[in-house]
Amino acid sequence: MSEKNVHVEHLTRVEGHGNIIMNSKNGKLETVVWEVSEAPRLFEAFVRGKPYTQLAQITSRICGICSIGHTLASLKATEAAMGIEISDQSQKLRRLAIHGENLQSHILHVGYLVAPDLFGVGSVVPLVGTHTDTVLAVIKLHKTANEFSDMVCGRTTHPTNLVPGGLWKSPSPLKLLAMRQKLLEMVPTANAVAEVVLANAKALPDFTRETEFIGLVAKDEYALYDGDVGSTDGGTYPVSSYKTIVNEFVVPQSTAKYAKHKRDSFMVGALARYNLNSNKLSPLAKQWVDRFGLKPVCHNPFMNNVAQLVEVFNSVEDSIAIIDSFLGKYRDEPRPKTEPRAGTGASAVEVPRGILFHEYTYDSNGVCTKANCVIPTNQNHNNIQKDMEAFAPTLLDRPEKEIELNLEMLVRAYDPCISCSTHYLDVKFRK
Repeated sequence: MSEKNVHVEHLTRVEGHGNIIMNSKNGKLETVVWEVSEAPRLFEAFVRGKPYTQLAQITSRICGICSIGHTLASLKATEAAMGIEISDQSQKLRRLAIHGENLQSHILHVGYLVAPDLFGVGSVVPLVGTHTDTVLAVIKLHKTANEFSDMVCGRTTHPTNLVPGGLWKSPSPLKLLAMRQKLLEMVPTANAVAEVVLANAKALPDFTRETEFIGLVAKDEYALYDGDVGSTDGGTYPVSSYKTIVNEFVVPQSTAKYAKHKRDSFMVGALARYNLNSNKLSPLAKQWVDRFGLKPVCHNPFMNNVAQLVEVFNSVEDSIAIIDSFLGKYRDEPRPKTEPRAGTGASAVEVPRGILFHEYTYDSNGVCTKANCVIPTNQNHNNIQKDMEAFAPTLLDRPEKEIELNLEMLVRAYDPCISCSTHYLDVKFRK
């Protein structure tokens, strides 16, 4: 009687703590579970009683990787609640900010966390010796992405320059032009990294499970900063109706909530954005789509890593286009002045891991009385579980270590931010 057991406690090369448990007997799967064991974060309670000027600073701490996206989602929700309008220039600068974060995160994930799986090693450390040029190229790209974020946001992590109504201080035209040149210089380096990934893409499993993909959609752009909520199963929805889309619920094995919409689960992230917006990608991004043979609607979750790489090129080219649009009319705008008022507002932005929702209610003094944040990874947990249930049976004829690696790679493909997604805690009191 053959029996196979996999127990991964605290999966590596992801943010936060998650476990994989699988067992089979006589070639039949008995159990496979994606388990989130991290303690809840409770940020929605932290912001209650705080003035509107502080919420973006607080909620940016939800994530050290997506802190720019959380800041922007927070600001947009506050501005929606209070009817605060921002200038066209500030909107464009915020779009640059979200491109900067996309570049930071995607390069980090593909270059440091996914690459070891492509080369069959346990971490990026051995690649320093065997693929020195590629590792140095990744570091160079990451450094430029950090500098880009610094320029717009004031610093790389937990922005200081993004405030209700706009920006505290506009970057100088000289800094924008210098960054434009650095972005141009990223292209050949990113091409070299993409060539290496393409040459080793056969290491990504050929697995397909049909699911729904959800993300922002917009008429004239590859939506990251603004838009409606779209689904590959059809339909677009206003951001204000987000609760009817995510339909959060709890499961016993996870301190993070699950989500579902039209099917049992859905996926968010780079692959979802690609599936919804591929025709709006930049020219170079489309070239790499063709090179990788990526076609919408793609249902292989491992191709999320390829979609992230494609988005690197899109963010570089769109950022250059945004900077070019400033030429001749860019100015140092005054610091925004805002007045509090009572109201409720919801927002959505696309962070590297998928669509992020924030919603706040304020009293007439601008003090938060209620908050809700729906994190991309908690929208993906259910899809990860369903993928495991479909993927694990295809692996049962392989050695345990190979099964373990493939299930680990599946989770890593989602680039999960596990600790950011935790909300639920079941407390039982005993007398």
